[in-house]
Amino acid sequence: MITTLTQTTPWTDVFKTTKGAVYQCDEERCWYVDFAGKVAKFDYRCLLKLRKSVYHIDIEHALLNTTKDPDVEIIFICACDHCYVLTLLQIIALKELLEGTFVMLELNHILNESLVISQ
Repeated sequence: MITTLTQTTPWTDVFKTTKGAVYQCDEERCWYVDFAGKVAKFDYRCLLKLRKSVYHIDIEHALLNTTKDPDVEIIFICACDHCYVLTLLQIIALKELLEGTFVMLELNHILNESLVISQ
């Protein structure tokens, strides 16, 4: 499902770069990825699949490849409605966005555990 940025439920910023952003919606139990001109809704399982798909792209090999193959990758995630057709620079930017997102999610988890333990 592709959504616009005008939402009725509150979104929390998880991580932003100059190329995109990831928002969390607690009411819907999902994440919104604003990247490459679209806002896509993901549950946690699909967000993990997106990260896995992006991490498996061999960017170095693609950059060093001297054939006339196009420098475009298609990222399709099973059980999700979303498909990305990205250039190598966009893949690098998406990888940075996802890395930052998962670092912030892990940091949030660590902080919540610390607060529960200290109480």
